[in-house]
Amino acid sequence: MLALAPLDEEFFGGTIHAVLGENGAGKSTLMNLLAGILPPDSGEILVRGTPCRLQSPRDALGQGIGMVHQHFMLVPAFSVRENLALAQTPDRRGGLDEAKLIQSAVDVAAELGWEVPLDARTEDQPVGVRQRIEILKVLASDPEIIILDEPTAVLAPDEVDDLFRVLRQLKARGKLVLLIAHKLSEIVAIADRVTVLRRGVHIATANMAETTAEEIATWMVGELPPQLAGKGGVGSGSVVLRASGLRARGDRGEESVRGVDLEISGGEIVGLGGVDGNGQVELAETLCRVRPLVAGQIESGGTVAYVPQDRQVDGLALGMSIEENFLIGGLSNRDLVRLGVVRPRSVKAWARRLVETFRIKIGRLQDPARSLSGGNQQKIVVSRALDQSPAVLVAVNPTRGLDFAATEFVHSRIVEAAERGCGVALFSTDLDELRQLSDRILFMSRGQLVEGESAQSLLGGPA
Repeated sequence: MLALAPLDEEFFGGTIHAVLGENGAGKSTLMNLLAGILPPDSGEILVRGTPCRLQSPRDALGQGIGMVHQHFMLVPAFSVRENLALAQTPDRRGGLDEAKLIQSAVDVAAELGWEVPLDARTEDQPVGVRQRIEILKVLASDPEIIILDEPTAVLAPDEVDDLFRVLRQLKARGKLVLLIAHKLSEIVAIADRVTVLRRGVHIATANMAETTAEEIATWMVGELPPQLAGKGGVGSGSVVLRASGLRARGDRGEESVRGVDLEISGGEIVGLGGVDGNGQVELAETLCRVRPLVAGQIESGGTVAYVPQDRQVDGLALGMSIEENFLIGGLSNRDLVRLGVVRPRSVKAWARRLVETFRIKIGRLQDPARSLSGGNQQKIVVSRALDQSPAVLVAVNPTRGLDFAATEFVHSRIVEAAERGCGVALFSTDLDELRQLSDRILFMSRGQLVEGESAQSLLGGPA
């Protein structure tokens, strides 16, 4: 299968150039070629008019090309300081002067107005800070070309605004910023030029001033998907999930969920928003009984399915096959497993049906899950949850990292689940997503639930 067809493209300094396309369109492949991670099968890459052989990320850095990856490339147990030092090259004698190694990163952080807790453990930092660390690792080498693969996927709206401020600064210094993103509103707000790929083929390149979001969407998917006709069953059923006085602790032992009461009826989509770090993930894990309760009670009217926030850490076993990852959600299915014995033929037929139904782009079912694009990995997690026909669906940012068409598809599936009587707890940092899908919206502030969009004014920061 050809990941990227022959492509002729030019990128200019002092420009923010967005590269768009559906999941599996070839965006990450193109960026990995430019960053020296993948070798091209044919063709050549010219930097400043000179052909270059980019056979490793070090070669790319030597040509002034740095890449911020979609998924964090950090050592969680290391301090921020140690992660910044690891990204730099030691002196010729192999010496490691940590202070000297990270000084350029510290200087860049100061220039950008970022405060970075150098001595804090990386895994204890919110996703926005971890994203800053990844960006500083690259900017410390002062590259002329900065590639960012879906940098906004894990950021809250205020963090996206701050990132865009930084990208505009880099553009003003003459840098080329290559940006992979999915939200058209973000592209319209930040990009100067846009290139669209579809199924590995170059579809169009245009100046943003000469095109529209609607035209770009059509380039991406061929035709625009129909808009959702409405929301779910608007809570017409009986209560399927009741939580009373929930209290739970976070990973550092802090009280993250503080006396939460929540009821969800069958057919109702309840949106739960807020700034990351206010207890949303801990509440979601508590509702699914992944995280232990300190106090309170949970009652559910049947199966509770879960779409976790981090597909790679909590949703998938990346080294296992696509088929095996599907089966994680099918072990209770008597058609697939009887008396503790897996029925291979039934599993294959079932997995193929999910691939077709959810339009997941794969090679073979035996391929490892890590071989898929981030969006197709997410589709496995979502399809596995919804196939259980659950009484309750708890989903945390279920469309994070998905392209335009895939987002609409997942939204339609959530609405269909609600129409069948499923109660949905939709945790999302995307306010537009909450408004579009939810029958009512609650916000988390310092571990507690508050009602209405006016509650956003209370969300000044994490608990």
